[in-house]
Amino acid sequence: MIEFDDVQDLVSPVVIAAFEGWNDAADAASGVIDHLMDVWDARVIGAIDPEEFYDFQVNRPVVGSDAHGHRRITWPTSRLAIASPPELDRDVILIRGIEPNMRWRQFCAELLAACDDLGAELVVTLGALLADTPHTRPIPVTGTASEPDLVDRLKLEQSTYEGPTGIVGVFHDACLQLDIPSVSYWAAVPHYVAQPPCPKATLALLGQLEDLLECSIPLGELPEDSRAWERGVDELAEDDEDIAAYVRSLEETRDTTELPEASGEAIAREFERFLKRTRGDDEA
Repeated sequence: MIEFDDVQDLVSPVVIAAFEGWNDAADAASGVIDHLMDVWDARVIGAIDPEEFYDFQVNRPVVGSDAHGHRRITWPTSRLAIASPPELDRDVILIRGIEPNMRWRQFCAELLAACDDLGAELVVTLGALLADTPHTRPIPVTGTASEPDLVDRLKLEQSTYEGPTGIVGVFHDACLQLDIPSVSYWAAVPHYVAQPPCPKATLALLGQLEDLLECSIPLGELPEDSRAWERGVDELAEDDEDIAAYVRSLEETRDTTELPEASGEAIAREFERFLKRTRGDDEA
């Protein structure tokens, strides 16, 4: 059971969760939580007991010094934080976790019980995977939702993936089993630049959250970081003809298989986000 520190009643809270590990290519999904923790000034209220779920020889504790110079050990765990974004009329529960090494069903049950205690009304899980996609094009994001109205409103490109899954897939399935409304977004990270970070993929996931929450999220330096990341990969390709040829083949495949109407919808959604963000800046 997860114990909370000084939590008042929350307003229609939505859960946004991401987990390090297999589900988090280039740290793109956990990067979203890190960004939201910062821009929404989130406060950690509790953590899962790691003893039951982590192999400490795989996820080792870290020793360091605290603000008073005392030596402390930080154990690998999954933490819950809360935020009250000024852009929203509801509170947010953020879960920044590490994929557990064992007892996945119990792990999900404890986290969801904690979310239920906090009054969560919707769970959003984030993931990122490596894929054959060019870095020069918008990062593809697929999604699934438990509620048909969410699928229709968000115009989700439903995932057709079949195969091994990680804790994000298990957590999303646990929501379905408990009839908790849930949405899951997955960003496709170019596999030839798999090393973290990938701000372009993080930015793509944030865009989907903006659509879901119907608000503008402060992006800070992420847009410029994304452009710098893309320029860096361009330079890498320029120095290696094999990579450059491969990227061109991915571009041709992407450009010939993507439906024009799908591209038009994506452009329209991005323009709507831009207008909302601009209006928000003007009002501020």
